[in-house]
Amino acid sequence: MSKELNFKQELTAAFGQPIAENPTQVMVEAAYRHHNLDWRYLTIEVSPEGLKDAVAGARAMGFRGFNCTIPHKVAVIEHLDGLGESASLMGAVNCVVRRGDRMIGENTDGKGFVESLRTLTDPEGKKVVIFGAGGAARAISVEVALAGASHITIVNRSEARGNELVSLLKAKLPVGVSFVPWKGDYSISDGTDVVINATSIGLFPDVEARLALDTSTLKEGMVVADVIPNPPTTRLVSDARSRGCRVIDGLGMLVNQGVIGIKYWTGVDPDPSVMRRALEEVFGA
Repeated sequence: MSKELNFKQELTAAFGQPIAENPTQVMVEAAYRHHNLDWRYLTIEVSPEGLKDAVAGARAMGFRGFNCTIPHKVAVIEHLDGLGESASLMGAVNCVVRRGDRMIGENTDGKGFVESLRTLTDPEGKKVVIFGAGGAARAISVEVALAGASHITIVNRSEARGNELVSLLKAKLPVGVSFVPWKGDYSISDGTDVVINATSIGLFPDVEARLALDTSTLKEGMVVADVIPNPPTTRLVSDARSRGCRVIDGLGMLVNQGVIGIKYWTGVDPDPSVMRRALEEVFGA
């Protein structure tokens, strides 16, 4: 029996619940092993009522940082000592980093997306269409604006939520921005450089779900990105490839936000190819 398995059993006994591996854990620990880092990345469930104590525990136990997800991305802020620029702009944290004696909240969701986008195109000066107005859309739109996009169009079914995101971008960032209600199949305007699905449409198990988009308006050479990692090849990804678009799948964003988090915590710039291979094994890509 391996030392790793023994360690997991001891942790399970201590926590009183199974410690499930998730894709991010698999990806991050693959990077730790590759770079010979004697670190662990644990998946620990924390209730909303226990969040304050969990952050205090992370401080007391010397954690270099941690990720947090829904429902803690906003609530965690009051328990931290400060925020990075994009986390402050969007009012949400998914990555906490110990800097000296301070716990600082960052948001790597949008940063990870922009890094994957830059493998195909520089967002500076680009016209971008984003489907969705939830957490992923908020993170991506803020970072794309910070990277110098010239105009962002938010397409969303809920007008209230769409306009809320547009108002945030207009108030805090020097970018042209507009909202379009999502009714029927959306047609991509001529001159659009980048199209992004920031919704959950197509996420497993609803893999046959179709984004309401007129695919005939996807033009050859246009960059099309989907944030969904499971499956990596969504219907949008397949449709865009068939139209001659340059495509970014959801693994790119997930890998790059992991790269940024590991660098924040360890100071090591990890090999993204190792992390992507680990994810491809998880998702059977």
